Amino acid sequence: MAWCHIMHISHKTHIVSEGPEVAIFGCGNLLMGDDGFGPTVIARLRQLDLPPSVRLFDVGTSIREQLLDYLMLPLARPKVLIVVDAEFVSGQPPGQVRHCTPRELERRKVADFSLHQFPTVNLLAELEEESGIEVLLLLAQAASLPDHVAPGLSPPMQAAVDTACARLLDLVGLHTACRHHSPATVLEAAAS
Repeated sequence: MAWCHIMHISHKTHIVSEGPEVAIFGCGNLLMGDDGFGPTVIARLRQLDLPPSVRLFDVGTSIREQLLDYLMLPLARPKVLIVVDAEFVSGQPPGQVRHCTPRELERRKVADFSLHQFPTVNLLAELEEESGIEVLLLLAQAASLPDHVAPGLSPPMQAAVDTACARLLDLVGLHTACRHHSPATVLEAAAS
């Protein structure tokens, strides 16, 4: 009998026998304008025929719970975790997509990340250090931060969804090709 673990994903219980090669978490709230970027990217990726080694999760605003599951359940861990989210950094053009590691994000002022405040960055870094999971962040610059319910992405963020999906497909492809290399190799290949 194989060992199984129960994992909490999007408020549903799943039996997990082993983790995926790559897990992609879409973070954000679809009812709060550009903050819905992560879930929108996940919805678009679900329309594609991705291999079973890649699992997509719309984690909404509950990323901490999902990360704690990975810390607690070693067999559920992916080799690579990619977190997709919106950010707001003053002076950056709306819709700009970039990827980085939690360590690179920590160097920036926390106040610049006002959508989710990224207190989760420490948890992401700990997850990477303690578990060996390669953690990448794919972030898009929000055009605005609504202070009330305002569903739908701004035009720059709508365009960024396609850019993010293409970047994610590249990152997933690079990881599959580089699975026997160090995490730095994947980022270097993606940057070129």
